[in-house]
Amino acid sequence: MGNQQQTEQAFFRKLKEDNMKKRVSKLLALALTATMLLSACGNNSGEAAETGKPEEEKAPTEQTGDKAEASADEIKDLVIARLATREIESFNILYSQTFSDFENLTNLTDPLLEVDTHGKLVACLADEWGTEDNGLNWTFHIRDGVKWVDMNANEKADVTSYDFATGMEWVLNFHKNDSSHTSQPIELIAGAKEYYEYTKTLSKEEAYALTADENSKFQEMVGIKTPDANTIVYTCNGEKPYFDSLATWAGMYPMSQAMVDELGVDGVKGMNNETMWYNGCYTMTSYIQGNEKIFTKNPTYWDTDCKLFDTVTVRMVESNDVAYQLYQSGEIDSASLTESNLNTIYNDESNPYHDYLTEVPADKYSYQTRFNYNKKNEDGTPDTNWNLAAANEAFRLSWYYGLDLTEYFKRSNSLDPLSCENEYYSMKGFIYTSDGTDYTELVRQELGLPELNGEKMVRLDADKAAQYKQQAIEELSAIGVTFPVEVDYYISGSSQTALDSANVLKQVFSNSLGDDYVTLNIKTYVSSGTQEVYVPSLHSITVGFGWGADFGDPQNYLVQEAYGYDNAYYSNSYTKINEVEENENTKALLDSYKEFTRLMEEADAIKDDMDARYAAFAKAEAYLIQHGLSLPQSYTSGWTLTKINPYSKMNAVFGCQNDKMKNWETNANGYTSEEMKALEEAYNAEK
Repeated sequence: MGNQQQTEQAFFRKLKEDNMKKRVSKLLALALTATMLLSACGNNSGEAAETGKPEEEKAPTEQTGDKAEASADEIKDLVIARLATREIESFNILYSQTFSDFENLTNLTDPLLEVDTHGKLVACLADEWGTEDNGLNWTFHIRDGVKWVDMNANEKADVTSYDFATGMEWVLNFHKNDSSHTSQPIELIAGAKEYYEYTKTLSKEEAYALTADENSKFQEMVGIKTPDANTIVYTCNGEKPYFDSLATWAGMYPMSQAMVDELGVDGVKGMNNETMWYNGCYTMTSYIQGNEKIFTKNPTYWDTDCKLFDTVTVRMVESNDVAYQLYQSGEIDSASLTESNLNTIYNDESNPYHDYLTEVPADKYSYQTRFNYNKKNEDGTPDTNWNLAAANEAFRLSWYYGLDLTEYFKRSNSLDPLSCENEYYSMKGFIYTSDGTDYTELVRQELGLPELNGEKMVRLDADKAAQYKQQAIEELSAIGVTFPVEVDYYISGSSQTALDSANVLKQVFSNSLGDDYVTLNIKTYVSSGTQEVYVPSLHSITVGFGWGADFGDPQNYLVQEAYGYDNAYYSNSYTKINEVEENENTKALLDSYKEFTRLMEEADAIKDDMDARYAAFAKAEAYLIQHGLSLPQSYTSGWTLTKINPYSKMNAVFGCQNDKMKNWETNANGYTSEEMKALEEAYNAEK
């Protein structure tokens, strides 16, 4: 053990001497300079539905710098609003893949690394990290003194390297995590796929009994080793110079085996704020579903220099109109504005909030409209009319070229609606080629689209839309499809905001495609869209579902639509393409998905030339769009009244931490438009 420790100490000394943490690959360095919001993973925006937007008028506080002196105008007990449609559904960050969970859970548990306000990787639970072989092996040193605590901050155990191994074993164990988050480690970590497939062969009882102990089957098969309580080493599937960007991702968070032993596997699956263990900056001391959450500063938190709120109260509201009323009465500290409220304030210079309007920085999600190819009726029988229509490429492309979403964009940004325009599957500012070209520019060129000009949606083509519509009518009528095709679109029954937006979308469909062709049916669910709609597959389409990358590579975006992958998020949860049986009416659809998947895999096989890799992925992404398998929809852009400085928030293009309420700056008087503009300029000058 002594020699082993000396070797590890020498390794980390060498890291410091070589300044390896700053020698990030060109891929990661370029990717992380782009600004945006989280994690990773799925986000159902529905509508621009924010809560608190960040804080104050001072320059952003460094994550690891000295604790700033408190200002008299700073808020100690923050109160923010979130739409009821964004209620938390899981307290297990290793299982969840939704933004509505992450914005809560990243405040309760810490990962290996976090990011600063410009997306640069900085230390978190790992205080040192690096690679000596261009990313084949990555070593992380876990800081001393970090504690697991319960809801009331009573100490439960030390946080060690074994907790990160336990977390990854949970992710890769089919019976424990139901394939959630497996695509990333399978792509990157040696032996991960083999272990995942191995657990599928076991009974539930056998799989539940598995652990990540030093002599376990997990450490035998997977490229993850824990030589001591402070060290964890990941071995990748080949050189992965961007692997440390994954250390901010939800699927690499720690889990204590002692907690699993205390609660049992099923208890962990169903844990809540009262039973889970915490090691983050807050504990959730109160949770009333659909009503209120209270985050309380964790007194044992390791980062004693950071700035935290004493408490953060999250109030769940029916709509942004309600949030605006609460902001006016001084009950909350930030409010996203609806189209009507924004126009009322903007057009009245005497309005007390006229000079306090601030535009929200774009988040990190790329939102798409997707088709469900295996839709069911409420009695569980196939919705044959819809399924036949959705399987027809001409039908899908008539939407692609015909749907003008400008009026829908006005729901979130009536002043500049086309700032929401999205023509890609991946995210702008995500990664760059060696000459600094944005990856989405490669996709644009493959698609043959003109540059966005802010005057109209550039993919719109009335002639092509009409041609594809006529082709679809002829082809589908010949196999018995009746028109108009009924499109079932689900929203929360308790949200007036969602209903207003859905009515605008219904009019968009009517104006763009014609009532003779499709009819948008607005349907509602009571409390959980996942359980009431998407699991039973009642939806025709999903609108406003966005993906935020988990690490700096296009594979993470595109694999979510892959055919035949049981860990592809959208393929399994929403498009249901893997459930479609092949016949004469579905063969062309399945062939398109298979070809897209082949192109994606071909791109992923390119390891030694990142520019060639990106070019190949751009071809795959363009194919996905050109065949109408996913319809690019929007980016988030909106307006708010806020006492929080958004430029003091963590801001990365991947990971799930951008709503971590740490080092946020606030101004209890609210930020004026002029003050926010100055903050933005100062922030951009720091890049």
